[in-house]
Amino acid sequence: MSARMHALPVVAMLAVAMLVPLACGKTPGVDPPPPSAAPPAGLAAQSGGCVARPDRQGLAATVAALLAEADAIAPLRAVVVARDGVVLAERGYGGARPDTPANIKSASKTVVSALVGVAIDKGLLEGVDQPIAPLLDTELPPDPDPRLARVTIGHLLSMQAGLERTSGPYYGRWVASDNWVRDALARPFVDEPGGAMLYSTGSTHLLSAILARASGRPVLELAREWLGPQAGFVISAWDRDPQGIHFGGNNMAMDTRSLLAFGEIYRSGGVSRDGRRLLSRAWIDASWQPRTQSRFTGDGYGYGWFLRDIAGEPVRFAWGYGGQMLYVVPSLELVVAMTSDDGQASARSGHRDALHGLAAEVIRAARCAS
Repeated sequence: MSARMHALPVVAMLAVAMLVPLACGKTPGVDPPPPSAAPPAGLAAQSGGCVARPDRQGLAATVAALLAEADAIAPLRAVVVARDGVVLAERGYGGARPDTPANIKSASKTVVSALVGVAIDKGLLEGVDQPIAPLLDTELPPDPDPRLARVTIGHLLSMQAGLERTSGPYYGRWVASDNWVRDALARPFVDEPGGAMLYSTGSTHLLSAILARASGRPVLELAREWLGPQAGFVISAWDRDPQGIHFGGNNMAMDTRSLLAFGEIYRSGGVSRDGRRLLSRAWIDASWQPRTQSRFTGDGYGYGWFLRDIAGEPVRFAWGYGGQMLYVVPSLELVVAMTSDDGQASARSGHRDALHGLAAEVIRAARCAS
């Protein structure tokens, strides 16, 4: 099995709406991205607050203009923006389109979190305080650290298991092992369960293994049944580990429109576009409650969601390597999905900051139309 999933061949770039003057400018006091990731000149040229209060059509034209100028953000591949469940604008870049499948990388951790929430609501799992050791008893090390008995489903969701990470410099050795679940459980403890945030793909992969064992079904099958009723939500492919367990936290193929459709489930309070209940409101609220903090960015973290203020609004976002982003802005009923070249790190290059900057411009435009 390849440890990396490649996107399907790209096709012609999506056409966009005619450019119009921007309706909103930058908010004073917001730190700009580093020079290597500076937003396009037109986005940065505005100053002050709203110069107009556009209707929905005017907002759509403004957002289309922002997406057109974002062509200068080289690794970007596609963006889709929706408000109140209605797509305002979308655009592809570099030959990609909003319906071109992309590897959403660690943004898939947020999908796994949603599946855990559904499994709890359905009674397949007891809740976030349920210990994981009895659920994975056959994969525990021969002489397990007693602290394994204290690790809960909630600790895995919030990256607070205390186990040595399997991401970053530890990732290669982990995926080269012959049993990813066993390897993740055998890692030494570097903190107590419930301690500091230790971002680790192994934690969400353990959740995938728990979902598969509790349901007796492949996790991709669960995702398609439980989240598939949301119009537009499609997982076109998903890698598995050597035991056939779907990769809980990486290598999931989804196009940008599908990523937006997933975000809309949370934006709508857990209800699909045709009115079916897919997630409980309580699970969404629990997922968006800050439980720890990233030592790399300072962002809060809940159950599979990062939390920060952008352009003065509270934002919940999923983030995958290379710049696979999903922003939900509840105060404005706004959802923004972005996919990027998955071969380049987005944090070190400044690309993530450029995407946050683009999201900020969209947020300001939406606020002007409120």
